[in-house]
Amino acid sequence: MTEYQNFGVIGAGAWGTALAQSLATGGRDVTLWAFEKECVDSINNENTNKLYLPDARLSPKIKATQDLKSLAECDALLSVVPAQHTRRTLAELKGIDALSGKPVILCSKGIEISTREFMSDVLQETLPNVVPAVLSGPSFAIDVAKGLPTAVTLACEDKDIGEALVEAVAAPTFRPYLSTDVLGAEIGGAVKNVLAIACGMVLGMELGRSAHAAIIARGFAEMRRLGVALGCEPETLTGLCGLGDLVLTCSSEQSRNMSCGLALGRGESLDDILGARNSVTEGVASAPALKEMAAKLNVDMPISAVVADILSGDMDIQNALITLLSRVHKTEVL
Repeated sequence: MTEYQNFGVIGAGAWGTALAQSLATGGRDVTLWAFEKECVDSINNENTNKLYLPDARLSPKIKATQDLKSLAECDALLSVVPAQHTRRTLAELKGIDALSGKPVILCSKGIEISTREFMSDVLQETLPNVVPAVLSGPSFAIDVAKGLPTAVTLACEDKDIGEALVEAVAAPTFRPYLSTDVLGAEIGGAVKNVLAIACGMVLGMELGRSAHAAIIARGFAEMRRLGVALGCEPETLTGLCGLGDLVLTCSSEQSRNMSCGLALGRGESLDDILGARNSVTEGVASAPALKEMAAKLNVDMPISAVVADILSGDMDIQNALITLLSRVHKTEVL
């Protein structure tokens, strides 16, 4: 079995920094690429990421750099830049022979707006000679950085490489479970962000926990329907990268997507909400792509559709509620 000891992490936001910390805790050598010189200096000189994860003390084993191409010498890479910047960032590594055959683990959750593609499609088009994998599941960056117990899905179609990656990525309190369903892991991660915005809206409007629970349950049905239509294994979405991630993201204000929905439900404007953040709220970008994808596949996803309409300004929240409650009564099916 191949051993992966030296990891490169592309993206020093909160999640990328937390994953770098987990790898270092597990005994791996880690090079963390950051776009901002401020991040590089803070990590290398003070063992902290003041810009994106100021509350976590980082291992001195983590070395930060602004030289993206230097990561090509690592045994494996984690791509943790926001979904809408993944293609442009990975394209800078195109044509580097040292990357051929190496795993690239996609850790960003979302759908590319311009192409309506998942991150594995983007990776295949930009770096066709690497081995794609996906890491997804219920995990907040600060929990992982602090070493709190966390379990995730690591999906890789090549089972042997996947098993080696699971062993390499695992840390004392970070437990990955292996899957071969890359697409299923990506679907869960993208859809749950949109549904978390819906859950936030419900609580922001003070509609109660019963309505909140209904959105989670019926949202999961939407996630599963889309997964089946796209050809993933339905069982994947009942696991950590589907239902597990959905429950966490839809149940805590720590979630950027749920907190966005909360603010919208309380009457704040989307521009004001996003303007006050230095991190990306992926569900805002994924919602219109998800609505279009569902329509093209003839998959019924009413909750996701009204979220997209609210975010685009085509529908206000009150009318969205009326739209959902006035739907034709149906037999409950997944």
